[in-house]
Amino acid sequence: MIDIAFVKPALPRHGALVLPVAEAAEGMPQGMTGLALAIDLATGGAVQRALAAAGFKGRKGQSCTLWAPSLTEGGPGPSRIVAIGLGKEASAEAAEAAGGALFALVQAEREVVVAAEALAPGVAAALAMGLLLRSYRFDRYRTTEKEEDKPKLERFAVATDAAAAAKAAWAPLRAVADGVFISRDLVSEPPNVLTPAEMADRCKALESLGLLIEVMGPKELKKLGFGALLGVAQGSAQEPRMVVMQWNGASKGKKAGAKPVAFIGKGVTFDTGGISIKPAGGMEDMKWDMAGAGTVVGLMAALAGRKAKVDAVGLVGLVENMPGSNAQRPGDVVTTASGQTVEVINTDAEGRLVLADVLHYCQDRFAPRFMVDLATLTGAIIVALGHEHAGLFSNDDELATRVMAAGKSVGEACWRMPLGEAYDKQIKSDIADMKNVGGRPGGSITAAQFIQRFVDTKSGPMPWVHLDIAGVAWSTKDLPTVPKGATAFGVRLLDRLVAEHYEG
Repeated sequence: MIDIAFVKPALPRHGALVLPVAEAAEGMPQGMTGLALAIDLATGGAVQRALAAAGFKGRKGQSCTLWAPSLTEGGPGPSRIVAIGLGKEASAEAAEAAGGALFALVQAEREVVVAAEALAPGVAAALAMGLLLRSYRFDRYRTTEKEEDKPKLERFAVATDAAAAAKAAWAPLRAVADGVFISRDLVSEPPNVLTPAEMADRCKALESLGLLIEVMGPKELKKLGFGALLGVAQGSAQEPRMVVMQWNGASKGKKAGAKPVAFIGKGVTFDTGGISIKPAGGMEDMKWDMAGAGTVVGLMAALAGRKAKVDAVGLVGLVENMPGSNAQRPGDVVTTASGQTVEVINTDAEGRLVLADVLHYCQDRFAPRFMVDLATLTGAIIVALGHEHAGLFSNDDELATRVMAAGKSVGEACWRMPLGEAYDKQIKSDIADMKNVGGRPGGSITAAQFIQRFVDTKSGPMPWVHLDIAGVAWSTKDLPTVPKGATAFGVRLLDRLVAEHYEG
């Protein structure tokens, strides 16, 4: 991982120098100060002349590169100077996007210094966050990659007179970035490596952050009555697991007093569809059918890493859905941990069965303030929303509004979808309490209706949000702070939700 440092301003003699430039109201860059002015003077005004010639105005998304500038006083100078636009607001969000774009421009350098004297400490830290997030690579299994094809960047130094304040602002961001990287690593792993047992072991390793981790295997799950989850797992040679992660940040490591906030993730480490087998084309993508669980693991690591002042629990149900000789059949009826029965019509609608047992267990054991579940649940949500938004379903308007606002603030957009009795009727079974699919119409909605039956209780509904992240868990192209591949969608969103509304 790139070393991020916050230092006092000094003109670099090697590597790249980055000049973040805000756009003035009249559309021209604001005047140069600090290192920007120093390098302009040292190059005899070449920087300002180059910016003017390139039509650079500091607009958001603009950049301009000067190669190997000559210094008037002689001696070595930076190998390149990169001006990057922040737009008129020069906000933390704009700086983060600029940092992401910047990585592509400077990744061939060993060291980069950014002249951040004009930026507020939080904005300077956000720029570093954008660059770090965009730098992520999953190259664990590459053995023949040429050296020239690898990024070279090792150190990113943010030069500011407020280095201590910027470093303080950076500390929680770095913890969140660590959580994002943990999530991306898990989702990127091949399914022959990341089995339910292996993923549980990786969760267990996070005890070093101060998390309390419990791992339950088949015997414990059978004792708890997890008929739905075990039904999904029974066709695979890989045994299922459920992992319970606790962070008692409000109660300072002691037994939690107040109700915790709760996050639940679907963790199907590979999904063939079971007996209702998927077509071969694109089935390799089903290694990331555990992305909801990956998000929950990354989130819990982020909360612990930044010592969040909240009591939180994260639960993940981990299974592999295979068409083995003992696999669940269409037509089977399973009894869930809540006592409700489900007629299995389609074994490829397995994620909701996993969530049914884990959600009930979470509510029964922890009685949390709210529950948020994440799952790559339906292809139907991709048909509805494409790859731009996660589908959000909720029984609580305040919680839904907070989740959507948190997502917007970190660039993880959600779109609220409807729930209702008419959709619920679609999952009525002739022989059991419900069936696990409701037909093609409104497929993502009927899936959410199914999950809701394990959230609402006799004493009243539990505040709950379901995020269907099937369209946003994996990106087929490079995005501003997300390289092609696993996105870790939800880690930053839910961390922001907790930070803004549930800490302290």
